[in-house]
Parts: sequence; structure tokens; C-alpha cells
Amino acid sequence: MEVRYYGVRGSIAVSGSRIGGNTACVEVTSQGHRLIFDAGTGIRALGESMMREATPHKVAMFFSHLHWDHVQGFPFFTPAYLPTSELTLYGPGANGAQGLQSELAAQMQPPHFPVPLSIMRSRMDFLSALHGKTVEVGPFKVTPIDVPHPQGCLAYRVEADGHSFVYATDVELRMEDIAPDVARMLEGADVLCLDAQYTPEEYDGRRGIPKKGWGHSTMMDAAGVAKAVGARRLCLFHHDPAHSDEVLEDMAEQARSIFPVCEPAREGQRLLLGRAA
Repeated sequence: MEVRYYGVRGSIAVSGSRIGGNTACVEVTSQGHRLIFDAGTGIRALGESMMREATPHKVAMFFSHLHWDHVQGFPFFTPAYLPTSELTLYGPGANGAQGLQSELAAQMQPPHFPVPLSIMRSRMDFLSALHGKTVEVGPFKVTPIDVPHPQGCLAYRVEADGHSFVYATDVELRMEDIAPDVARMLEGADVLCLDAQYTPEEYDGRRGIPKKGWGHSTMMDAAGVAKAVGARRLCLFHHDPAHSDEVLEDMAEQARSIFPVCEPAREGQRLLLGRAA
């Protein structure tokens, strides 16, 4: 199983960042199968990479939620315009299939975009992702997890090749009040990709507007969660657009005082899990 980050930023894309400026998009591959988590601006580069492949494209796409920084790149995903591509798209929640299709269509309607969703010629099947209901894709078992975020959000636990990866963006977690079922789903992850948008000072309002209740964690809480659930490696994710590379590196350094195997998720970074690693 290989994980690659194509977008690691939250809220809005930024330029000039060595760590990465595109909004959320993560690719997971194994044994010729491909999963994509979220369709922020990072999905454009992922699509261009896929276009260099000779074979038809078959992809399962899982959306954490439908806030704009997680869907805004989809109109620029080139494989979606090809009739040879097959996309299975999982929207979050009981009405996830209809909600996702409606949202992707709405952002491509005037005055927001020049061409409609219907111009995409790929085969698109829309399904719903439900908390605790595992989806099997090739060698993957993908389990959605309800996590606390305004209007709701899903994290995903991915298992393949005897290893696990957890994608948990846009979640406000503190170990003292984490739900037991959420903790169980994060437990023992080889790689835990976890929201860490704020510093404690930003979260509490000691620096700027208080961010409590906005649906994001601090890097110190992320590190505490990673330690408590026995993760092997922590990637801090959903970087605030106001944070420079230097700030992000410093946040990771502080988090390492709690959980030593910690780093900021970096655009273009590849993580190899399983026997090949």
C-alpha cells in the first residue's frame, strides 16, 4: 500500500509553500487499485499524473465532507472527462450519493464555471459512505468513521497488505473527550493523517479569534491522540493557509514532545506501507 499526498492545505490554496499549497487530496494505491480521498485543488496534479498512464482509469473516490476546499478541484480532474474512465464516488452520510452529485453539479453551473458536470464523459456511479460500514475495493477495506465537524465529516480507515492508514481531516479531537468508537477506529494505525490546523494559542484565542468549535484540532491534541491510540506515525494535515513553512515545521517540532514520530504532511510525499516497505 502506497500513500501519496497531492493536497495538504486547508480552507484555501496558497502559493509559495515548500510543504504544499493545494487543498486536500490524498491517493492510496495497492495491487493496481486506486483510492482518492477528497477532491481539493490537489486533484488536478493527480489527474495529470494519471493521464501519463497507458491504461483506462478506474478509481474509487471517498469524500470526507462537501466543504468547498474538499470539492473545488473536481472540475479540473482531467480523467473525469474521458469516456474510458470509471469513477465510483462515495458521498458522506445517508444521503451522500445524492448530496455529492448535487454539490459537484452545482459548482459547475453558471456563474461559477463555464461547462456543466454533464460534459464529463466518464462513467460515474454515486454511492453513500456510512459510518462503520466497510467498503471493499480490490485489496482495500475502507471503513468510514463519523467525526466531529460542523455539518458533519467522515474520517476513513484504510486496510490492505496487513497495514492501515487513517485519513482524518477536518476533525476537532481532544483525547479527553474523544468518542470511544472513534478511538477504536484510529487504534494502531501505521500512518495517522490527522487534522492539526491550529496552534493551542490560536485555538484558545490567545492569538487572534478563538477557534474552538470551528471543527479543527491543534497539533498538540493531534499528537496526544496519536499517542493514546498507539499509532506508529503521525502526519499533521489540513495546514492553515496563514501558516508559513517555518511555522508548520515548528508546530511539528512541538508536537514531537508528545509523539516523536510526527511530521507535517508534505505535498508530493510518498509513504510506503506493507511488505515492500
